[in-house]
Amino acid sequence: MKAGYVALVGRPNAGKSTLLNHLIGQKISITSRRPQTTRHRIHGIKTGERGQAIYVDTPGIHGSEKRAINRYLNRTASGALLGVDVVVWVVDQWIWHPENDLVLEKLQAARRPVILAVNKVDQCEDKSRLLPFLEDAAKRYDFAEIIPVSALRGINLELLEEKIMELLPEGNPIYPEDQITDRPERFFAAEIIREKLIRSLGQEVPHAITVQIEQYKEQKGIIHIHAVIWVEREGQKIIVIGKQGEVMKKVGQRAREDLEKMLEKKVYLNLWVKVKKGWSDNERALQSLGYSE
Repeated sequence: MKAGYVALVGRPNAGKSTLLNHLIGQKISITSRRPQTTRHRIHGIKTGERGQAIYVDTPGIHGSEKRAINRYLNRTASGALLGVDVVVWVVDQWIWHPENDLVLEKLQAARRPVILAVNKVDQCEDKSRLLPFLEDAAKRYDFAEIIPVSALRGINLELLEEKIMELLPEGNPIYPEDQITDRPERFFAAEIIREKLIRSLGQEVPHAITVQIEQYKEQKGIIHIHAVIWVEREGQKIIVIGKQGEVMKKVGQRAREDLEKMLEKKVYLNLWVKVKKGWSDNERALQSLGYSE
């Protein structure tokens, strides 16, 4: 039997969360087309006949550290490399991006076997474009394996899992066989609400939003969730609420539907929008809102 931790790392929006969800076979991490959707380290646990792989989804590693939230995201991603057994580096562009050097530097320091997963190959109509990138990548680092994949379409994921299991150390399962994550339900409630907000709003506002669960309790078979949506400016609050509350109604309905599917119970969801000026550039505010390593 094999058992160990597998870090999924890469630049923002490379498809790490989509890969995690498809490997586990269930939605664990929220996804969107916007960079920096993932803000926390999330464990997805998969137990099979050969052993147990604990996948660690991480925020995207990026060069900009202008705000406290960016520094937190980079620290969280870098910290995930400590204590893992295998690293899967997810890339989604077929040319060498300058920020890949930043990721490579962290991988060299971690000294763990690294699989390069070249994602979104289903979007590459001319497969000959891949070959020069694969050859270039192989010269830059001694990868344990380079595997073209499509996280969304499930292409080569079985091959990826086989290679991961080969590299994991022998050992007994770390978590119970039926457990798929180590995060509590209230964490996923906040994440699902934030996902619906990201998908409903424009380019700028999602980066200024975070969600905090103030109350989570069950009464007579109904889950009661009270959540605060924090923004940084009054203008953002108006956008989040929408004309005659249209955005909030849509977000609340979609989040409640997803929560009821996940929890398999009726959900009563109450949302407020509040302003906390500059929360994303304030270390103390970040900690109070659950951004803790």
